[in-house]
Amino acid sequence: MTARRLLLLGAPGAGKGTQAERLVNKLGIPQISTGDMLREAVAVGTEIGVKARDYMERGELVPDEVVIGVAEERLGRDDARAGFILDGFPRTVAQAHALDEMLERMGSGIERCVALVIDEAAVIERLLKRAEIEGRSDDNEETIRNRMRVYQEQTAPLVAYYRENGVLAEVDGMGGIDEVGKRIEEALGA
Repeated sequence: MTARRLLLLGAPGAGKGTQAERLVNKLGIPQISTGDMLREAVAVGTEIGVKARDYMERGELVPDEVVIGVAEERLGRDDARAGFILDGFPRTVAQAHALDEMLERMGSGIERCVALVIDEAAVIERLLKRAEIEGRSDDNEETIRNRMRVYQEQTAPLVAYYRENGVLAEVDGMGGIDEVGKRIEEALGA
C-alpha cells in the first residue's frame, strides 16, 4: 500500500474501528481516534488534556480548538511520522480545515480519505444486535437513529470536502470484514 496518512469516514457501525485495526496490523502505523486522544491527554495531564478534562467532567462536548490541540499533540509524536489512521477526527468541515493547516505546518497532508458507504437500515440492525449481545442499553433504536442523523448533518459533508481535495476513495462497506478490508487495500493502492 502506498497511502500511509489516512482518514476513515463512515456512519456509526460502518466498521471503521474494525478496519482501522486491520490497517494498523498491515501497515504498522498508529490508529488515532478522538476518544483515545482525549482520554490519553487527560491521563497524561498535558495542558490541553487539563482543558479537555474540565469539559468532559461537566459532561459537555469538548470544543473544536481543544480537540484540534489534542490532535496536534498526538500527530506530532514519533510513531505518527511514518503515517497514521485517523478515526473520528475530523468530524466537521471546520475541523478538516484545521487538520489541513496543522498537517501543512508538519510538512504532510492526508493522502487518502476512505469513506465506508453503508446501507443505513442494515447498519441500524447490526448496531441493535451488537447492543443486545453486549448489553448496551444506551444503543437503542432511537439513539442509533439520532447518531445517524448527527453523522449526516455534521460529518457526511466531509465526503464532498475530501472529494474536492482529490483524496477521497468511496468503498462499499457492506459485506464481510475481509471482503471490505480488501476493497480498502485496493483503494489505498495495494
